[in-house]
Amino acid sequence: MEKPFSLEMVKSVKKRYTKGMMKWHYEHGLVLFASLSVSSYYSISSIYDWVYSLYDPMIKENGEIITYRKGEYNLDQINAGRALFTLYDRSKEERFALALDELHNQLLTQPRCKCGVYWHKEIYPWQIWLDGLYMEGPFKAEYAIRHNNNEELDDVINQLIITNKLLKDSKTGLLYHAYDESRGQRWSDINTGCSPHFWSRSIGWYLMAVIDVLDFVSLSDGKRESLINIVKELSLSLLPFQDESGMWWQVTDEGKREGNYLETSATSMFAYSFFKGVRMGYLDSSFRERAQKAIDGIKSKYLTFDGNEYHLGGICSVAGLGGNPYRDGSFKYYVKEKIATDDFKGVGPFILALLEEEKAIK
Repeated sequence: MEKPFSLEMVKSVKKRYTKGMMKWHYEHGLVLFASLSVSSYYSISSIYDWVYSLYDPMIKENGEIITYRKGEYNLDQINAGRALFTLYDRSKEERFALALDELHNQLLTQPRCKCGVYWHKEIYPWQIWLDGLYMEGPFKAEYAIRHNNNEELDDVINQLIITNKLLKDSKTGLLYHAYDESRGQRWSDINTGCSPHFWSRSIGWYLMAVIDVLDFVSLSDGKRESLINIVKELSLSLLPFQDESGMWWQVTDEGKREGNYLETSATSMFAYSFFKGVRMGYLDSSFRERAQKAIDGIKSKYLTFDGNEYHLGGICSVAGLGGNPYRDGSFKYYVKEKIATDDFKGVGPFILALLEEEKAIK
């Protein structure tokens, strides 16, 4: 019997990523969370053991996280903690619970915009980045549920709703990458505060955040329907921009403009969200076909096998705004960033999408 392909991808990552290589970084957390999801679904303890071996040297007995820097108030650092819930549940080691508390403590004092949404980082004051909603939202939602804190869960939901309202383009229904409440950044529109372009991966981060947070929102919660409507509306808005190959472009609405390219991480995120959205009843079954086309497109264009491991290409290495050197959010900026192979920001969502594909088949 042929092995599920999500397992084959985890197996390839496992060969390249061994004890001592972990960094406390969101992309490491992402690929390890995806791997744990595969482990849990197929009951494969060896994957759990491997993930444990990577986290083990990162967490001291008192819960201190090696290389984690709370004082930076960087939402990216929270996402690496999602796997800790499973590690604690399986091992019952108190240090993992203490580490979860430490990450949660950052969110208690994380700076916020006046609208109530977290700053993405302290070095980016008054700024909301779509990326940040995924980095902290699902983590905080699960922490809130485990601690019976409905107020905190409501805060997660409100931040998602407010972000959708502030960053949504009325013409396309797409969301801009970021928002500057102060209007002080060169990349921010003086009227809307939004950055000038639609970066597909940032939209993917946000859509996955809403999809995953919904796992923790009860059927009786009055705001649950608002989140489901966001999933429906944003998913529908993405359909006109899906390429004939099944993939989406780095700059979502610019299609085949010179320099633009079909990008793997965003396509994987959309595929994951569509598959899961159908499975959970948020989207109609036609989105499953769109998701399948996306996965097939990635496999055709960017997946290779060297005889021993699978490799995934076409992944935007990084994209941000502001900083030094200054990133202006222009089309030219987004398409000039490095394109990588086997980057966890693409491999993690691809594994998650493959697992959802397998759940759909089963």
